[in-house]
Amino acid sequence: MIKQTAGRDALNDFAPEFARLNDDVLFGEVWSREDQLAPKLRSMITVTALVSKGIVDSSLQHHLASARKNGVTHTEMAELLTHLAFYAGWSNAWAAFRMAKEVYAEDVPTEAHGGFFGQGEPNTAFAQYFTGNSYLKPLTNPQNCPVFIANVTFEPGCRNNWHIHRADKGGGQILLCVDGEGWYQEEGKEAQSLKPGDVITIPANVKHWHGAKAHSWFSHLAMECPGENTSNQWLEAVSDEVYEKLTDEHHKEYPIE
Repeated sequence: MIKQTAGRDALNDFAPEFARLNDDVLFGEVWSREDQLAPKLRSMITVTALVSKGIVDSSLQHHLASARKNGVTHTEMAELLTHLAFYAGWSNAWAAFRMAKEVYAEDVPTEAHGGFFGQGEPNTAFAQYFTGNSYLKPLTNPQNCPVFIANVTFEPGCRNNWHIHRADKGGGQILLCVDGEGWYQEEGKEAQSLKPGDVITIPANVKHWHGAKAHSWFSHLAMECPGENTSNQWLEAVSDEVYEKLTDEHHKEYPIE
């Protein structure tokens, strides 16, 4: 039987019956029915319910901590919140991720790259289209999900070639920056400096490149937008001259970095 005193600690003087129901019935009886549902599954269900309702206060923090205690790993929690983003709202998931990162901080190696989603494996299949080393961690399976999402991690100085997401209709790509600092540039436009939380919408048939800054690892979620007759056209590499000019200009603007 689960021992809970939060209700009485907070509300016993004001609402003793509510406090009793919270401590003795909800936690003492419902949460203790382990023969019906394991605590780990109950934690995942509860987190799902709270995030779906947009509740990201201390109650979610409590249940995230309980989920960790009940055996929900940080990898499982990351996958749960990623899945929820499509059903409960992207902003709700973002708010939950910020709280989950604090709760699971001890479970994520401090030297790891890739942010909350992890670094993934060397991106060998596309290595010919990158300057430097990159890593890929798919988050959805294109065989059963219409939107392919992967966490792409660039080592310092790494960037992909100029390329175009071709499509007759729809298509394009969305980048959601999750860790480190990077660059995004469209042909004929100034490069954009990227940090976690930045969102880049890339229209179909626009020539562009993206990657890490010279001094920082960088990770973003890459989401392929559905469309008709979609394909990727890989082009020339981003020259050292173009890339180093961005680095020099950035340090002139931010000399303390």
